[in-house]
Amino acid sequence: QVQLVESGGGLVQAGGSLRLSCAASGSIFSINRMGWYRQAPGKQRELVASSTIGDLPDYADFVEGRFTISLDNAKNTVYLQMNNLKPEDTAVYYCTALVVMATTYTPYNYWGQGTQVTVSS
Repeated sequence: QVQLVESGGGLVQAGGSLRLSCAASGSIFSINRMGWYRQAPGKQRELVASSTIGDLPDYADFVEGRFTISLDNAKNTVYLQMNNLKPEDTAVYYCTALVVMATTYTPYNYWGQGTQVTVSS
């Protein structure tokens, strides 16, 4: 089994910054990709950013250069630095990881429990 533990969410004023972290632990052989999705009330879950080993990061259009994803493969941890936050960024942010299991050597996509980000105007 693999666990993803997120941290760093909270309440911030518009224009402020937050840094989200997500650490993966458990029966991990390797992690090929980690990323962040978000889901606002009444809306579908959407990609925010993802980082694949050996590839350039991928960002949603709405990021507009405000967010930066970084992956520490040695620590199985992904970060999302969010600057110039807007009220429309308010959502639950979910971490995801494509993990190759140490027991079966098969890939499986895991999700974290989510962390709330609230941006006040």
